Amino acid sequence: MTYFQKFSCGLLLLTAGTATAFGQVSSGPQTVKSVTDRAVTRLYEQLSPQQLDTIRESFILNMLSPADKNVLATRYLTFDVNVPAVVSVMRDQAQKTVPFWLLPGGFVKTGMVVKNEEYTYEVWQKRVNAGRVELGINGFDKHRPVYFVSVGPQKAGSRLQVTNCLPAQTQTVMQKGAFTYHDWDDLVLDEVPEALRGQLLLQTIRGRAREAHLVGAFRKTTTPSTATPDQLLLTWRGDPATTMNIQWRTSPAVNEGLVQYWVAGRHDTLTQPASRFVMEDRLLQNDRYVHRFTGTLSGLAPGTTYTCRVGSRGGSWSPPTTFSTSAAAPDGFSYIWFGDTHKSPEWGQIAQKAAARHPEVAFYSIAGDLVSTGLHRDEWDELWQHSGGIFARKPLMPIPGNHDSQDGLGAWMYQAMFSLPENGPAAAPAEQTYAFTYQNALFLMIDGTSPVEQQTAWIKDQLASSKADWKFAFFHFPPYNYEEDYALIRREWCSLFDQYHVDMVMSGHVHYYMRSKPMYAGKPVDSPAKGTIYTISVGIPGNHNNMPAEDYAVSRYPKGNYYQHITIKGKKMIYTCYDPDGQVKDQLSIRKE
Repeated sequence: MTYFQKFSCGLLLLTAGTATAFGQVSSGPQTVKSVTDRAVTRLYEQLSPQQLDTIRESFILNMLSPADKNVLATRYLTFDVNVPAVVSVMRDQAQKTVPFWLLPGGFVKTGMVVKNEEYTYEVWQKRVNAGRVELGINGFDKHRPVYFVSVGPQKAGSRLQVTNCLPAQTQTVMQKGAFTYHDWDDLVLDEVPEALRGQLLLQTIRGRAREAHLVGAFRKTTTPSTATPDQLLLTWRGDPATTMNIQWRTSPAVNEGLVQYWVAGRHDTLTQPASRFVMEDRLLQNDRYVHRFTGTLSGLAPGTTYTCRVGSRGGSWSPPTTFSTSAAAPDGFSYIWFGDTHKSPEWGQIAQKAAARHPEVAFYSIAGDLVSTGLHRDEWDELWQHSGGIFARKPLMPIPGNHDSQDGLGAWMYQAMFSLPENGPAAAPAEQTYAFTYQNALFLMIDGTSPVEQQTAWIKDQLASSKADWKFAFFHFPPYNYEEDYALIRREWCSLFDQYHVDMVMSGHVHYYMRSKPMYAGKPVDSPAKGTIYTISVGIPGNHNNMPAEDYAVSRYPKGNYYQHITIKGKKMIYTCYDPDGQVKDQLSIRKE
C-alpha cells in the first residue's frame, strides 16, 4: 500500500455565533474545533486525570449545550445540491458507537454494505431537497476509517451538482476501484451496491477522526516543560559554514528567548533574540501548551567551534554546549543517518552509542518516521529524551515519513519542531522537501509523503545546477524493496538519478536493512560509476521472516537495528553500516576518478 499525501483540507467549519457551553454568547464563528477546544478546557477544569480516562459519549453529550451539539451535528461537512438528492453515509461497521446525530438527523440504516479489502461499511441514507446539506462529526472516539459520503439524484436523469463543500472535497464516481481516503489511495472499493454506482463520491481523509476526539483521548508526557530551556536542537537553514539555527522548549511562563554564543575559548559574547511559537496539543493533559523558540545565527566564521547557551533575561539558562561550522573549502567530513526511529528507547541507545563512537561527525539525518504519531507532542518529547541530547551538539537534518505526516492531516508539528531550508518545490509543504550542500556534497531531502510528480521538476533543477562531487538523496519510501512497489518514484525520480548520477539513496519504511547493487534504468550495473546505490535501514529493531529474494540486493539483514556512517574525503567515500554493539555489518568504499 502507499501513503502518499495527496489531499489536505481546512477542518474549521464556520457557522454563526451562538451560546457556548459556559452559558455565554460567543461573538465569533463556532466550529467543530472551537466547540471541542472549549469542551477540553472544561473537562480539565472539572475532572481529575483518572476521571478523564473514564469519560464516555453520554457524559460529553450531557456536558455540551444544545447550541454546541448543533455545531457538532451540522458543521463537520456541508455542501449544496442543486436538485433533490439521496445522501448516503458509509459508516464502518467496526465503529462501536453510531454518530449521535445520524438517526436524529433523519438518516435511516439500509441493508446495503460497501467494502474494501480492510473494512465493511453499512450504508445510511437520507432524502434531501435541493439546497444545503449539513453533516456531523464521525464520533467522539478516534475511529480512523471515518465515514465517507456519496450523493445521487432522487429522480433518474436529473443532473446533480454538488457545490460549496466545506471543507473542500474531491469528487469522483462511486464505483468499484475508487478510493475513499486521499491518504490511502490504494485502498479501493471492491464491493459497491448497484443502487450506489455512478453517484458522486466525496473523498475524505482519515485524519478527520481526530477533530472531536474526546473518549479515550487524553495523554500525558513523561517530560513536561518547565521554565528551564530543554530539548535543544541544532539545524541549518542557511550555509553550514556561516549559519546555525538553535531550537528549544520552555513552559508558557517564558515569553522571551535569547541565544548567547561565543568562539570557544574566548570571552566576547554575542546575543541573538529568538522567535517564539506557541505549540498546542490540546489532549496532552499535563502540558497542553509549550513555547518553542528558534534562534538564527548568521555571519559565523567557517571552520570554527562555538559555545552557546539559550535562555532569557532574568530567567533560566541551559548548560553551555558547543557546535562547529563547516570549513570554507572541502576538507573532508562524515555524517550519520538512521532509518525509522519511531521515538523508541532502543533507537536512543544506538544513537548515543554512535555519537560516542564517532564524535567527529558533522551532522545526523533520519530518513522519516521520527515518531509513530506525528500529531502527538508527547511522542516528540520521547524522541528528544531518548536521543540523550546528541542533537544539541550536532545538527539534525531529517525528512518526514508517513507516521510524521499522518492520516492526511500533514506534518505541522514536524514543521514546528524544525527550522530547515525553505528552498523546496512550491507544491510541497515548506521545510519538508529541501536541499543543502555540505562542502563537496549535495543532499536532496525529499518528502515522500507529498505528491511525487509535483516534485520531479525541482529535483531535476537541483541536480542539473549542482557542481558537487557527491550527490545523496533521502526520502522515506524505498524504490527497491520486496514489500511495497513504488513504481511512480522509480519512473519520476530514479530516472533523474540515472541521468545526473546520484551516488546513493537513503530510505526507511520497511524495517529491514538492504544495500543494492548500483542500479541504472531499473537494472543492476557493474560499477558505482555507472549507477545509483539504494539503501534501506531501520533504527528500531526489525524482525522479518521468510524474506523473498531480491536480485538487486548486495547486503540484507531481516532482523535488528542499525546506523550508517559515511565519510567523504575528496573523491573518496566510505560507507559503513553498524549494529548497536558497533560491529560492522556492511561496508563499501567508492573512489571517483
